[in-house]
Amino acid sequence: MADKYEELREPMDMPDPHFPIKVHRNAFDRQGLVTFQHHFHEHLEFLYFVRGEAMIECGSATIQASPGDLVVVNSNELHYGISLSSDLFYYALIADISLLHSQSVDAAETKFITPITQNRLLLRNHIRGDDHAEACVLAIIKELEQREFGYELAVKSELYRLLTLLLRGHVATVLTQGEYDERMKNIERFAPVFQYIEDRYKEELSVDRLARMTRLSRFHFSRLFKELSGHTVTEYVTMTRLNKADYLLRHSPLTVSEIAAATGFNDIYYFSRTFKKHKKVAPSALRTIPFSG
Repeated sequence: MADKYEELREPMDMPDPHFPIKVHRNAFDRQGLVTFQHHFHEHLEFLYFVRGEAMIECGSATIQASPGDLVVVNSNELHYGISLSSDLFYYALIADISLLHSQSVDAAETKFITPITQNRLLLRNHIRGDDHAEACVLAIIKELEQREFGYELAVKSELYRLLTLLLRGHVATVLTQGEYDERMKNIERFAPVFQYIEDRYKEELSVDRLARMTRLSRFHFSRLFKELSGHTVTEYVTMTRLNKADYLLRHSPLTVSEIAAATGFNDIYYFSRTFKKHKKVAPSALRTIPFSG
């Protein structure tokens, strides 16, 4: 189980271990592409969207991100993304919060930095219309890309300011130590389940079968699954299958019937009806452009 848990943990190498913050430019030219698989890491991550739209899952929250939006991924928060546009571009700013640790214990350290580091202070995932937070993120990105003399001071200053703005206006939850320990235990317990669904989504996946993996009762398992993912097991498995089907419809030569079967749907009519309900478009409508290989 520990190995499966670690499969979802993303190793996070920093270009400069003495200044652990970095920025990635991410561009996708196809709708339906998975921008990143389910994973988590200890670092804070800020996704800033420039063009196009994407569906981002952060823990139990499902976000439709648009240009100008900021998505905050808390430490050890399971997250996943899919492009909803044929021209998606966003920045991923990843920061090790240890960058902001004080050399000596002070009020800022004990009241804010330590709780964030310990994942007991959780920030709201979706931030829209906060011009000051957006300006901070763009300033950090610019400094990291241009790397002019003194950029380290500028980045650290802007990161402190960004956290201040988020703490003042966008705190979602403050956990006690006990609540945090319970949350981490559940993440570790359910990581193999999410990986199993990703690997075996074509198969019949009953709640009882998945619950046995966690050694929890069906009721307790279902409650915690909904709490962690924001979906029931049935909803989550269905959406996983539909996302796989969406990609195949756009990028493979298979027929609609073949794609339905390949993604775990035994009834083509049920597949078409479910796809249209969730994706707001009929599967056949995605086959209007011939497959080009």
